[in-house]
Amino acid sequence: MAATLSTLVRGHPQRAAATVIALGGALTIASVYFFQFVLGYQPCPLCLEQRNAFYISIPLAALLWLGAEYGASRKVMVAGFAIVALAMFWNTGLSAYHAGVEWKFWPGPIECSGPANSFGSALSLRETLQGGVHIPRCDEAAWTFLGISLAGYDVVISLALALVAGWGAETALAQRGKPR
Repeated sequence: MAATLSTLVRGHPQRAAATVIALGGALTIASVYFFQFVLGYQPCPLCLEQRNAFYISIPLAALLWLGAEYGASRKVMVAGFAIVALAMFWNTGLSAYHAGVEWKFWPGPIECSGPANSFGSALSLRETLQGGVHIPRCDEAAWTFLGISLAGYDVVISLALALVAGWGAETALAQRGKPR
């Protein structure tokens, strides 16, 4: 298997990069859905926003995978990997911001980490309390492992996927003189 992986990376780097991004992103989203729907950890608004980069990158990486397989133009491959890299770098920053909010390094958005003093009318407050609506706070980590929250792990995953996408774009750019 190691020989097959090494051959894929050397012989088809764009296909390898797209595969890593698509499968790594899908595994990440599957994991957060597991935490939400199986383990019952409700995501805060920042958690939900962090998923957007994956919703863009996974299908785009799948298309890049197909493009690498069937000879898409160099420009298309470079542009696709650049979009994934930008989305994942953006998500790295957003995740780092969220982790900093959880560690109380800086304040988070008012809607999920500010004071709970604006409830609206008494009727809407009563309806909210009776309905059992609970908006998770962005400044409290719902789950940690080795002292790192899901937002902290998202920093690492997003940065890794951004670097892989950058590598994919670089290998596509290097194809300048090669027929495609």
